[in-house]
Amino acid sequence: MLFFPTPPKPRPPRPGALRAGLAALIMGAVVWPATGAARPGAVPAPVPAPVPPLAVPLGDGLATRYAAARAEILAAVRTADRHGHHRRAAALREMAVPARRFLAFDGRDGGRAAEVFGDLPAARAIAVLVPGAGVDLDRYGPLRGGATRLRDTLGGGSAVVAWLGYATPSSVSLQALTPARADAAVPALRAFVRELRAARPAARIWLVCHSYGSVVCGRAAGGLDVTGVVLLGGPGAGVATAAALGPYAEVWAGRAAGDWVALLPHVSVELPFATVGLAADPVSPGFGARVLDAGAGGHGDYLAAGSPALAGVARIVAGAGGGDG
Repeated sequence: MLFFPTPPKPRPPRPGALRAGLAALIMGAVVWPATGAARPGAVPAPVPAPVPPLAVPLGDGLATRYAAARAEILAAVRTADRHGHHRRAAALREMAVPARRFLAFDGRDGGRAAEVFGDLPAARAIAVLVPGAGVDLDRYGPLRGGATRLRDTLGGGSAVVAWLGYATPSSVSLQALTPARADAAVPALRAFVRELRAARPAARIWLVCHSYGSVVCGRAAGGLDVTGVVLLGGPGAGVATAAALGPYAEVWAGRAAGDWVALLPHVSVELPFATVGLAADPVSPGFGARVLDAGAGGHGDYLAAGSPALAGVARIVAGAGGGDG
């Protein structure tokens, strides 16, 4: 997720300013000091053991999976402490408390994790939260908070998985302006959803994707058996139209009135060294998604307590519809 002060309500950029704006974003990302975009990837962690597969149907095997992930977290605690990274070790100890449940954990390169909220074996509706730029083990709290609030709003018969399953780009970097990190995340997201679908074949499974996570979901969803996709505050969708996300998937998109991503140019430019730009605007009429009322908040407010977006996402995941904006 990206976290910046919320600016005044944005106005759509003029068409003639799109390429100039994109050039400015590229320049800003390139010249941003490396220390300002530092990632915690230098914190060492052990190579995790292969995780045991989810049993079909879910049962005792799920407890085994949770125990295996907790063992990996504790091993990462010991490694971080041994190398003097005590802040990381303290954060990992909080993750390792018995009440928390992880399907997977890898402490390397900023970290990967999949944390479960709710009763996964009994859930009729499952939301998989896919975060955006700047989220890692040291900045995991907002993702967990959003997952907790969504699960509480959904109530019984549901589960939420906070899926930090890829190396997110730095918040202010050229990485965040290209689909490269999203493309690298696609195999992991597809594998996770396939496993979840095999274990819960009758459940409604939704991807709820925030910010750069919208690009991840857009690039991956065409190969996923999901009920639908919700794109929140997406700087782009990674694809040209909602139809590209799969003929079986219901597609929703929302942008809060105070979200600064509306100022970004929604273009894709082929440069000699990379594709820059994140493709279509998810809330534009031409994209073709159903539009969710996301309220008046900022970029980090979509799953805030009491927000219209939180209520709308919960209705969508539960199968009651979100209310078109």
